[in-house]
Amino acid sequence: MNEHPTPEHRRPEGVTDATVEAVGKLSAALDHIEDARGHLYAFHRLMGSAESTLEEATTMVRDAGHTDLADALDRDALGANPLPGMWSFQMVDEFDDGFYARAKGLHQRALDELMGGRRHVFEAEMKELRRTRDGREGHEATPADVEGDPEYDDGAGS
Repeated sequence: MNEHPTPEHRRPEGVTDATVEAVGKLSAALDHIEDARGHLYAFHRLMGSAESTLEEATTMVRDAGHTDLADALDRDALGANPLPGMWSFQMVDEFDDGFYARAKGLHQRALDELMGGRRHVFEAEMKELRRTRDGREGHEATPADVEGDPEYDDGAGS
């Protein structure tokens, strides 16, 4: 059984607590950016569904004899940009190619330059501080320490 994180989650030689904490905070910021990106993609999918449903509704309103309202839906909503000059796919592209790419690149630069390319060192150290070492289930140091899981169990009963 391992008593430490795997090497890819260990602090490189000479890296200070302040650096580990700073890179951990930067990783947390990127996590929030990733969440925001997911919401943007959800918005994109919802807008696509809304456009299709709006098209069906417009047809139904017209078929029900409400031509003026159907014409207004055609003119003012159907096919319109949710934001000036952009459909949601363009918003996604702008975000991905702009802010997201810059933030992700800077995060990777911090990992490469400050942590030897290692990710989640802050979290791995937090786990080491909080987990027990008495063999309690769910407190293993690494996936390889989980017995009975064919994906991780080395067959030696660890």
